Amino acid sequence: MAMQPISIERAMEIAKRQGLKPALVRGTERVQFTNGKNRRLAVIDWDRFREILEKRKLQVHESGGWMKIQSAAMRKKR
Repeated sequence: MAMQPISIERAMEIAKRQGLKPALVRGTERVQFTNGKNRRLAVIDWDRFREILEKRKLQVHESGGWMKIQSAAMRKKR
C-alpha cells in the first residue's frame, strides 16, 4: 500500500493508539514521532508540531498505521 497524506487529526489518532508523541530532534527543527524514551528528542505539543510542519512545508503520510513525515512539495510532484 502506498503512503498517503493524512491530516494532523488523523496522525494524532494513530499516534495515540501507538503510544507516540510528536517531538523535535534537540537543537533542530526536525520533527518526528517518539515513544518519549529517546534523550535526543524533546516531546512537543501538537500545536507546535503543526506550526513546524506548516513552516517547513511538511506533511504526515501513512500506510497501514505506519507514519512518515516528508515534504508536501515532493508528494505533489509525483
